[in-house]
Amino acid sequence: MYLQSAILPASLDYDMLKNLGISIGILAVFILFRNLFTKYVFQLILKLSKKTPNEFFTRICLGFERPLGWAFIITGLYVAMEYFPFIEQHNALFLKFLRSMVIILITWGLFNISSPTTGILVSVNQKMKNKIDLILLPFISRTIRVIIIAISISIIGQEFDYDVNGLVAGLGLGGLAFALAAKEAVGNLIGGIVIVTEKPFSIGEWILTPSVEGTVEDINFRSTKIRTFSQALVTVPNSTLANEPITNWSRMGKRRITFHLGLNYKTTKEQIQTVVYRIEQMLSNHEDIHPDTIMVAFDHYNDSSLDILIYFFTNTTVWADHVKIKHAINLQIMGILEDEGVEVAFPSRTIYVTPQSNELLQTVGSLE
Repeated sequence: MYLQSAILPASLDYDMLKNLGISIGILAVFILFRNLFTKYVFQLILKLSKKTPNEFFTRICLGFERPLGWAFIITGLYVAMEYFPFIEQHNALFLKFLRSMVIILITWGLFNISSPTTGILVSVNQKMKNKIDLILLPFISRTIRVIIIAISISIIGQEFDYDVNGLVAGLGLGGLAFALAAKEAVGNLIGGIVIVTEKPFSIGEWILTPSVEGTVEDINFRSTKIRTFSQALVTVPNSTLANEPITNWSRMGKRRITFHLGLNYKTTKEQIQTVVYRIEQMLSNHEDIHPDTIMVAFDHYNDSSLDILIYFFTNTTVWADHVKIKHAINLQIMGILEDEGVEVAFPSRTIYVTPQSNELLQTVGSLE
């Protein structure tokens, strides 16, 4: 009697430890399978997907790479519960937890493939020959991601018997207070929608506003990020940017050069006509100058110079190339002036001395 009572607890402890060991062993095997799958099978699938005509399937595989790895662990956890001595495999709370984990993994994969830079939106845009503006891609991506997360949270809430309708109703009751508190955020959201719909600029374009000048890097629900030429990153609220005048330098068809060339007052009429004609011909025949708008004319009489207006456009809008063309044009104009013997004027003043003033100066000199 006493022997049986002493042996029974020992056998129970042995079975419990045995089942615990089997459970841990099963989980370890699935972790091993996960590593093998990630290292060999998934890489093989990835190589085969890259041979397809487009990158659509490849981007899906990359998006679900890590969620698939965790799916092995969740599956192993479920199978291991068959032998786990402390929790039953069909425990209601445990099953809800597993189903929630599966939902999270699916959400994770969908979240990855909706990326604005590496997701399937990029593949779709490439297939449509870039018909979707670059500024729309991050905005659409973030909208899709918010919807995915919201749906996932609601499904998980229903899985744990949480009344999602009650939550929505509660948000409706507190909507007015929330709207008042988030007035600025709503303004930025509307500003972002205005920017996306009107498309005054796109990602990668050079813009100038009263707030900032630089290259557009990103736009989201709240703000737009602009990289200045000193490599500083400026974040401008969308509500501010939408209400400002925006100059998009990247969409210029040509770039203007205009200045006045001041000639010395000793320059003759014939010299002015020759200089104007030669400069106009030089600009008209220059391959880097836009031929439609070229103006070279004797503009007005300045205090110390005879001013010639020079007004034209370069074909390129790239700042560095524009400056190089301007440099070459200035050297050619200098050569024309040298050929015609014309001097460039500088601020000067002429003093005329009359005989009376000359006598006055001599008298003052003698007194000294």
